[in-house]
Amino acid sequence: MTQTTVTPATTTATPSGLRSLYLIRVAFSLVWAALVFTTSASLVSTDRPTVIAAVLLIIYPLWDVIATLLERRMAGTGSRNRVSTINMALGLATTTGMIIAVFSTITTALLVFGVWALLSGAIQLAVAIRRRRTVGAQWPMVISGGQSVLAGATVAATSASATSSLSTVAGYAAFGAFWFLVSVIALSIRGRRVGLEA
Repeated sequence: MTQTTVTPATTTATPSGLRSLYLIRVAFSLVWAALVFTTSASLVSTDRPTVIAAVLLIIYPLWDVIATLLERRMAGTGSRNRVSTINMALGLATTTGMIIAVFSTITTALLVFGVWALLSGAIQLAVAIRRRRTVGAQWPMVISGGQSVLAGATVAATSASATSSLSTVAGYAAFGAFWFLVSVIALSIRGRRVGLEA
């Protein structure tokens, strides 16, 4: 069987590129979580998301699609990267579903968000495990992906609870930002070690 060797530069993003993208994701998630926290008192009206909440809920999965697209272009994999294609399709489907959900009830919106967080977390976990050999320092993303799966399942399962609120998804975003920041630090440390060993 003939094997085609592809250099790592064409199949995976560079550590420095990932650090830059992760920092952007940290900033976005923190700003988004801050907006949700500071406006939490007015995010729900008669069990329906307000305009502010609707915009925030729609933007979050859409941003994940944009970030995935940026990462794929940075890696130069194009349409060959099936995992990122699936993740982008999931994000677009979630964005569409959220547009519909925000005109319904906060329960529906939380259910959509929770299912998306669960599935996207599973994808993130798979990507991080695959990158361990090519990029390294992926343990923060493994933890983050696993945490997203658990958080998504919890949000979805408790979406109909009387105590459920949008502050839950703000916490989800904040924890996500934390793990992306930890990943930036881990990649930086690994980069220095590789540089010293070279």
